[in-house]
Amino acid sequence: MKIKVSTLVFVALLLMIVKSGYSIETALDFSHYRLDNTNLVYTVPSEDEVTLDAFTPVSFSIFLDKGFVGFKEALGFKESQGRYGVVNQFGYMGKYQFGKGTLEMIGINNSSLFLQSSQMQEAAFKANMARNKWILRKDIKRSAGRYINGVRVTESGILAAAHLAGAGNVKSYLRSVGATQFADGNGVTIAYYIKKFSGYDTSFIQADKKARVNIL
Repeated sequence: MKIKVSTLVFVALLLMIVKSGYSIETALDFSHYRLDNTNLVYTVPSEDEVTLDAFTPVSFSIFLDKGFVGFKEALGFKESQGRYGVVNQFGYMGKYQFGKGTLEMIGINNSSLFLQSSQMQEAAFKANMARNKWILRKDIKRSAGRYINGVRVTESGILAAAHLAGAGNVKSYLRSVGATQFADGNGVTIAYYIKKFSGYDTSFIQADKKARVNIL
């Protein structure tokens, strides 16, 4: 059985899980989650089933809205399963998997401090999005609403792709109408991110050529 719940109901479910003797740490273990479109889906492991209702194993979904919060959480989950402290095999860091060069461009030079600070990582995400939106402002205006290789292009898809591949590669992809391809070290393409992160409201992000993270 699958239960789709709001955030408040999700909290209540977590409390029920703990009351049933199932640890909240395990419930929040992101290895049991998957991103299904805009839903963050948690499935109770079969070997440790929780019986919340008539001894029925359950899974439940946290609905991510199509606004800025939904956008950043969906992207963060795709990049790292939402883990702030992770470093991948290519050296990309944190929840949003930043490279060292990108961090330096937005004013962050201490990787250790960056990995330890969720606040800094969230600020870095906003600054990088603002910077990419400025770089791609003309391409967003020109390409949003068009279809490239059968995929509808939106501002949020463009910004997500720029996070993956860099604004310059996205600019080349859009201006070549998909002829110039790019894939990261894991084989993920610009086209995939444009499709996966399509249709979010990213108007909250203000284009800013000089966006930086101010570290006190």
